[in-house]
Amino acid sequence: MMPWSEDLEGELHEHVIVSEALRGNPLGDPHERPLWVYTPPGYGDHARYPTVYVIQGYCGTISMWRNRTPFRRTFPELVDALFSRGDVAPALVVFVDAWTAYGGSQYLDSPAIGAYHTYLCADVVSWVDEHYRTLAHRDARAITGKSSGGYGAMVTAMLRPDLFGAFASHAGDALFDVSYTPSFPALARRLRDEFDGSYDRFLEYFRNSEVPLLHDLDELLIETYGYAAAYSSDADGTVRLPFDPATGRIVPEVWRRWLAWDPVRMAPDRADALRSMRAVWIDAGRQDEYHLDHGASAFHQALADAGVPAERIHFELFDGTHARIEYRYPRAIEWLTGHLTTGDQ
Repeated sequence: MMPWSEDLEGELHEHVIVSEALRGNPLGDPHERPLWVYTPPGYGDHARYPTVYVIQGYCGTISMWRNRTPFRRTFPELVDALFSRGDVAPALVVFVDAWTAYGGSQYLDSPAIGAYHTYLCADVVSWVDEHYRTLAHRDARAITGKSSGGYGAMVTAMLRPDLFGAFASHAGDALFDVSYTPSFPALARRLRDEFDGSYDRFLEYFRNSEVPLLHDLDELLIETYGYAAAYSSDADGTVRLPFDPATGRIVPEVWRRWLAWDPVRMAPDRADALRSMRAVWIDAGRQDEYHLDHGASAFHQALADAGVPAERIHFELFDGTHARIEYRYPRAIEWLTGHLTTGDQ
């Protein structure tokens, strides 16, 4: 394994697209966004190709897909190795940027962050269909991601089954009462001890830090604020927190707004959308630090309760944590592409 980049047999194309959905967003983040599109070896041999959209976890940036862990391939290299084998149905893989000043958006439309659900579903998908040889219908589109990206994949497929006919979630945010609440007391303690119980003071400190994220809890503090901006912001952009930062006590009326966005709780009302999926991949590490193995198990049960046929679901808990699981991603892509409509059908 070379410690530098590998030559690809396919091609990775780098673009910048203009998003009307993000123009004038509340955080002043760019409405021009990078977008990468991987085309497999022999692209053009088929009239049209299915497409897999890849969205990132919280605090992920598109350039991080090139990060190399020692002795391992990067994700684009793993994708290329997958499609270079010759026994996997060819597809396009689209790497989507959704960075915000808070580090993420949960791929939802939010008055505090911006219209990132619309950006993904309208701006990105339409641009790819216009510029590449895609099969432009839901049975040929899948969406996949890890952590917040896995959350976005679950929720986007449930909200827009007209656009996406398959999805994969690697340790996606789910079962919020198990995965999110354990961190609230420690966050409230740091806010109390260092910022007089004020999130506004923390945000001022964060924005003005010469070297951000030096404290162990700072990344989780900005993430949690970003979650609140996605799940529980008012129409005027006011962000409502699910716990009292001075005491750590849950705020019931706000917490209910968070739970309404929990994929496990969304599933019963979106049963028709879930049953329409051609393929679903759900996995997580058994030692996941955020208990997202429980979230994966609960969502798997929700799929079964919704009546999704077992043969369309791949569910797996594997030995591992929340980190260093990039080797799982191409396995899910292979599963998804095996169930999508192809140009030969």
